[in-house]
Amino acid sequence: MKTITSTMTFCGLLAFSASALAEPTPSHLDQVLQQGELRVCTTGDYKPYTYKAESGEYEGIDIDMARSLATSLGVKVQWVQTSWKTLMPDMLAGKCDVGMGGISVTLERQKKAFFSSTLDVDGKIPLVRCEDQSRYQTIEQMNQPSVRLVEPAGGTNEAFVRAFLPKGQLAFHDNVTIFQELLEKRADVMITDASEALYQQKLKPGLCAVNPSRYLQYGEKAYLLPRDDTTWKMYVDQWLHLSKANGSYQKVIGQWLAVPAGQ
Repeated sequence: MKTITSTMTFCGLLAFSASALAEPTPSHLDQVLQQGELRVCTTGDYKPYTYKAESGEYEGIDIDMARSLATSLGVKVQWVQTSWKTLMPDMLAGKCDVGMGGISVTLERQKKAFFSSTLDVDGKIPLVRCEDQSRYQTIEQMNQPSVRLVEPAGGTNEAFVRAFLPKGQLAFHDNVTIFQELLEKRADVMITDASEALYQQKLKPGLCAVNPSRYLQYGEKAYLLPRDDTTWKMYVDQWLHLSKANGSYQKVIGQWLAVPAGQ
């Protein structure tokens, strides 16, 4: 019995030693540098952060910032098309080094991934036809069976509606042409982030952001990162900190939020 116990102990020590000597999983920082490309998951449907034009080119605040991050690493960008429903599965499947494009920080996402340091505070508000602003000021006014709500499937907008406006009629539409549903009176309210509501208000006369400084739900935006890779997160956070400190982040924001006439 003593011999068996000693043998088991010895085998256990060998296994522990082998585990201790095993090569650690390379950081995404090292992988990006070795492969010469930064894989960026983005939906391409959320102005002013990310938008895929008919030409196939991506543009927006976070698209410019993705290029800035790649430049800081001396690599090229590899865009990975995703959706709000598949963003987290794509991250967990190892398809992207970073998720960018107006991504809201949530505890559900935090369970499965890391976030960069906070970009901006940006809460949920209603976007409606200007003529109807007085009708949709509160949760109580919107949480009615007669109110037609429209949202892109997946993401935090749908989650908000399901949690706080369960009595409304919820329909889904793509996040590029969804605003026409409001203008053409096929829907009454879209719950979205204040930044998107204000941007679309400038782009599309007839749409108004309701109480853009009084959020129905507090929110923050950040970049989505693979979980447990602290080396990669530290690099992204430092790059973001310096981008804000030297004014380059603010410059990008200013370029996109100053909407050109006729756009």
